[in-house]
Amino acid sequence: MYCIKCGVKLADTEKKCPLCDTVVCHPDFPSSNEAPLYPEGKMPRGGSGTKALCGAVIIMFLLPLTICFFADFLYNGILDWFGYVAGALLVSYVSFALPAWFERPNPVIFTPCSFAALTLYLLYIELYTGGAWFLSFAFPVVGGVCLITSAVVTLVRYLRRGRLYIAGGAFIASGAFALLVEFLAGITFGLRFVGWSVYTSVTLVMLGCLLIYIAINPRVREIIERKLFF
Repeated sequence: MYCIKCGVKLADTEKKCPLCDTVVCHPDFPSSNEAPLYPEGKMPRGGSGTKALCGAVIIMFLLPLTICFFADFLYNGILDWFGYVAGALLVSYVSFALPAWFERPNPVIFTPCSFAALTLYLLYIELYTGGAWFLSFAFPVVGGVCLITSAVVTLVRYLRRGRLYIAGGAFIASGAFALLVEFLAGITFGLRFVGWSVYTSVTLVMLGCLLIYIAINPRVREIIERKLFF
């Protein structure tokens, strides 16, 4: 048999995996007297294959990067749109692939890193296109979303209770932030105020208050759990 957690091959007599100490057999099941596969002092080495998988992911990112480089250069004679592709791939790698290099990646650290990579990508786009929207719109919007998301991730990770309070607070903060987004869009791009942020804000704030109300009232939570099987 094999360990259900790390995949190490085990003898039928072993109650726990010698590598990760995971219980590998039910105590009610009879076991034979077969000798363990790994005597003391000769434990198997851990090998989850994470680095090998990360290497394959790097190749998957380098392949479209290389193709786009030669396609842009050979067709235009210069690098025109390649920077957009490279930046998008870099943001995707930092957000989804880079944490896989670590055995236990901490989302509290990698969440701001992902938003930082996105911010730099938007800055590159503005500098390349000669725009004037980064400081007045992109930077505060991405920064605000980063603050809300990082706060939620940190609270969820380090607090064992209060998930409804956290979700409610996130909805309320997002509702207030929607007003700021429309305001910044009007200043930066000269858009007329149409009030879409008001409807969005009211909806999100009401949802947030509802979640907080459910968190405060255990009777309401009990009824919802019975009706919706949560």
